[in-house]
Amino acid sequence: MKSHEVDYKIYGEEMQCVEIELDPTETAIAESGGLMMMETGIEMQTIFGDGSGQDESVFGKLWSAGKRVLTGESLFMTAFTNRSSDKKHATFASPYPGKILAMNLAEMQGKIICQKQAFLCAAKGVSVDIEFQKRLGVGFFGGEGFIMEKLEGDGMVFLHGGGTIVEKVLLAGEKLKVDTGCIMAFTRTINYDIEFVGGIKNTIFGGEGLYFATLTGPGKVWIQSLPFSRLADRIIASAPKMGGKRVGEGSVLGNLGDLLDGNNRF
Repeated sequence: MKSHEVDYKIYGEEMQCVEIELDPTETAIAESGGLMMMETGIEMQTIFGDGSGQDESVFGKLWSAGKRVLTGESLFMTAFTNRSSDKKHATFASPYPGKILAMNLAEMQGKIICQKQAFLCAAKGVSVDIEFQKRLGVGFFGGEGFIMEKLEGDGMVFLHGGGTIVEKVLLAGEKLKVDTGCIMAFTRTINYDIEFVGGIKNTIFGGEGLYFATLTGPGKVWIQSLPFSRLADRIIASAPKMGGKRVGEGSVLGNLGDLLDGNNRF
């Protein structure tokens, strides 16, 4: 194997973390800020790119790091190497409520495509790069834009998605329609496209957007029930405004709205 072979254990339910066991000289890579805790003997080093070693030139490292910025990730990654003579553990936490998905790329034909910011950590040797969407419709209306992440190699990777993660196995020609924000990841054989919802009432009043993402088999797809964008929208909508009070709070119309919403504060 080109990638380091690491063992792991996932803890928790709604706010999970993954503990990676490192043998002497083994290394795990993670996004900056993803570390929860690590044992003495593990050396932490900030690196350009993903440390996969595909291009060790200075220009290659800068190009690799620059491409990661396009996906919304940090310019740097962090490598955690066991410098002791015993097994050591490093633990990485999910950034918001959801599930951590452990995936062996060797069993996925060496490549997985995922939404931006889904990557949490991986064994050293896994390449974290960008995947351009060639179809204009997917780029403009697919919810993830023209750029997604691709993970290549033969090692373990750990992805994070919001809410519950549902795995679907699609047969050849089988199509699944998905809300554009709910796609977490899919294998390299899946065909990703978009489809117009259709119907005036559906378009104006449906509340599901103008387009569905369509995933066509054969292959595997992973769907998240709570995209971070949806969670953020709900938080922003419920956030206090104007000095700690929601707009309309205390007024007749505000109280009427609270009654209709079920928010009785008498």
